Amino acid sequence: MFEEALRAIRQYDTVIIHRHKNPDGDAMGSQAGLYNIIKDNYPQKAVYMVGDPSDRYGFIAGRPMDEIPDSLYENALAVILDTSAEALISDDRYKKAAGTLRIDHHLFISKIADIEIVDPSYESCAGLVTQLAIESGLKVSPEAASALFAGTVTDSGRFRFDTTSAGTFRRVSFLLEAGIDTNSIYSRLYTTSVRDLRLKAKFVEKIRFTDKNVGYIYTTAQELKELGISAYTATRGYVNTMADLEGVSIWAAFAEGDEGILCELRSCGPNINPIAVKYGGGGHKKASGATLKDRETVQAMLRDLDETADKW
Repeated sequence: MFEEALRAIRQYDTVIIHRHKNPDGDAMGSQAGLYNIIKDNYPQKAVYMVGDPSDRYGFIAGRPMDEIPDSLYENALAVILDTSAEALISDDRYKKAAGTLRIDHHLFISKIADIEIVDPSYESCAGLVTQLAIESGLKVSPEAASALFAGTVTDSGRFRFDTTSAGTFRRVSFLLEAGIDTNSIYSRLYTTSVRDLRLKAKFVEKIRFTDKNVGYIYTTAQELKELGISAYTATRGYVNTMADLEGVSIWAAFAEGDEGILCELRSCGPNINPIAVKYGGGGHKKASGATLKDRETVQAMLRDLDETADKW
């Protein structure tokens, strides 16, 4: 599956690695993992990581993102990781690259790159990058393995989500054999501050329910300002405040951002991806997102979610 991707990586002397905006643990983990794999196995190559920073998951990369001139793309391969749609890619200069490669585990929406490796059966993009290394016989250092482990853990929900498979654990075993410190990784990922705990309590108080028991939280721009957090944090960071609620099969978090109303959708059963796609987003069957234009659109989405929940 990875032969064409490996040929492309070998072909170019410069490789620039992209991922989606507002990176989660998998986006950052797969990016840093692939960066280190290429650096370790092809030390003569110039390799860069680009994109917006992340306060939450920046530690996975181990250093800031690279700031590079446009001219570097002229003879470079741009690798796009963990991204299902063009609009979601952080730093659109990938279009200037001589060649493009996408590695992704989201449901396929449309072609983005010259070479496409898209497999939604994987629990994470980090898992795909790990499998590339295994099948290609590439060296994986502790630094690369730590990043890939963090990406796998976060996108599998600590191995709870149903995309977790026997293959997931085979790949994790491979990463553990590289000599990683899982205690340190888990501590950085899941240690909670008192401030965050109090914030979570505020979001619990904001939970509301539709007629069909779809749970949702709506956060206004003024509330975000008072809480001192971003729309991304309010949605991606707190959507699972509603997870595991009795009788709730679908839940959503909305927050008013600069580019529209950010939305994160989650499910413990129904396929909510078609609804995300309908509203210009995408993702997985049980975890998707979109950006909506106004509160009327939010109400329309909630009606669609109600209909989906009612059929489940």
